[in-house]
Amino acid sequence: MADHVHDPRLQRRLIDSFYTEAMVLADEARHYFDEGGRAEREALAPMERVAFSCESLKVTTRLMHVIAWLLTQRAVAAGELPSSRALDPARRLGAAPATEDHVLERFPLQARGVIASSIDLHRRVALLDAAHAGERPVASPARSMLDRLSMAF
Repeated sequence: MADHVHDPRLQRRLIDSFYTEAMVLADEARHYFDEGGRAEREALAPMERVAFSCESLKVTTRLMHVIAWLLTQRAVAAGELPSSRALDPARRLGAAPATEDHVLERFPLQARGVIASSIDLHRRVALLDAAHAGERPVASPARSMLDRLSMAF
């Protein structure tokens, strides 16, 4: 059976798909946070407006990390960058800033959707980054806690 994980054509399609998704989401986020969400932001309490602004920066950070990583992968696929250089820590996917659920739930529906989409995209690309680096996926904190509890009893 062929190893589909290392099929260059499949990898290229996956990278291109993630790239398109990231660019569409970046455009949606820019439009929402710069224009469409302005009235919703202004309707929030002062501290929630600050949190809203912070979350818009977190979305931008997540998306820029994802796009930079995807561009690196495209450069590897095009032969412009050796795959070994793509594993350099500076070229790996940057860490995503955390968003706390209790902050997120106070935001308008569309803001929550954009934020959640950026978190999900970063998470999926992080799995691909780990696979490219030959790392084992990191278990979720909840799964780790359940495993430790099951071993204790």
